[in-house]
Amino acid sequence: MKKKEQYKLWVTRREAFEIDDEPDHTMMIVEMEGEPIDYQVGVAGEFVSRRSITIHDRVKGWGLMEGYVMAYFKHGAVYSRFKGNRDGLRKVTEGTWKTYHGTGKLSGTQGEGNFTLVPMEKAGEFVLHIEGEYEAA
Repeated sequence: MKKKEQYKLWVTRREAFEIDDEPDHTMMIVEMEGEPIDYQVGVAGEFVSRRSITIHDRVKGWGLMEGYVMAYFKHGAVYSRFKGNRDGLRKVTEGTWKTYHGTGKLSGTQGEGNFTLVPMEKAGEFVLHIEGEYEAA
């Protein structure tokens, strides 16, 4: 099945560490939560919550990021890994995601696709655009 969704995300925790090898090089660990903006109820029922943990390696706002997302629904959960790259000029992150584990009605689910993370006007808030395909077991 094709998947095209949007979520509003917000930072719930962030730790940044300076790397002294060059100016403005930081590593960050960021936790975010979110709620759907545009989402269709699937086999696991209604959305309950979403949480992600991400590691960012940035130099002057540019850089790589990777992490995990845990999405919980009324009758199951799905766990995915993602990797992306942040464009420091546009402040937009683009990348890929892939599921690796499911529970309940999402047990055995396989999926992968692309995402774009765009900042909102309020600091620490973003819109996540997800596209891809998945197959429930």
